[in-house]
Amino acid sequence: MEGAAAGAQYNPRTVEEVFKDFKGRRSGLIKALTTDVEVFHWQCDPEKENLCLYGFPNEQWEVSLPAEEVPPELPEPALGINFARDGMQEKDWLSLVAVHSDAWLLSVAFYFGARFTFDKADRKRLFDMINDVPTIYEVVTGGEKKQVKEKSSVTNHSSNKSKSNSKVVKKRESQGKFSEASQPKDEDEVLDEEDTDEHGETLCGACGENYAADEFWICCDICERWFHGKCVKITPARAEHIKQYKCPSCSNKRARP
Repeated sequence: MEGAAAGAQYNPRTVEEVFKDFKGRRSGLIKALTTDVEVFHWQCDPEKENLCLYGFPNEQWEVSLPAEEVPPELPEPALGINFARDGMQEKDWLSLVAVHSDAWLLSVAFYFGARFTFDKADRKRLFDMINDVPTIYEVVTGGEKKQVKEKSSVTNHSSNKSKSNSKVVKKRESQGKFSEASQPKDEDEVLDEEDTDEHGETLCGACGENYAADEFWICCDICERWFHGKCVKITPARAEHIKQYKCPSCSNKRARP
């Protein structure tokens, strides 16, 4: 808990101090997701409660439960990173944690900026300094080495991302929903009737409610039950990174000796 103590006692007040704090926390997080990745993976046990990944100004990192005080002294990192560990390929899981870590670093930096009343010029200078270093996501995925190429392919990436949504989540419902939007009115009515006949009896494995064509659903690859995305806290964006989805019940199952 030495890292936590160091983080709690340090309050940067100038742009340079906040940026130094940012770099220290960033270094700790990068260490957890690269050189210390085996230890980090082991500590993120899905059997444990909601865990967070913290980075500290002294370039250390820690996996622990969220702060107990409400509201917390600093913005909190993403909660429950351990739950997705075994339901995704490791590189995708690490990339997901990296993205959330980048967001957390920005929130902490600008929390200090708001707390110590940085003006518009100071906030812009702080952002420019942060923007000059690669994100954690870029470091973890190797993206900092090909930023120029990525800039030229942003449009293609966005279109491919949309196309892959229904494929990754394997949503029969989603495919029906997307196709309905482009059909003439008469065909819409026919598709609605067929969709209702085929999936009308499908119930969410979490809340027990019926299928609805305008809601995001996901199927467990283990028990093959369907769930509302909102019931199992899975968004379409997060589903893109999941190669094999396990519902909460299947994730908690372990072979008994």
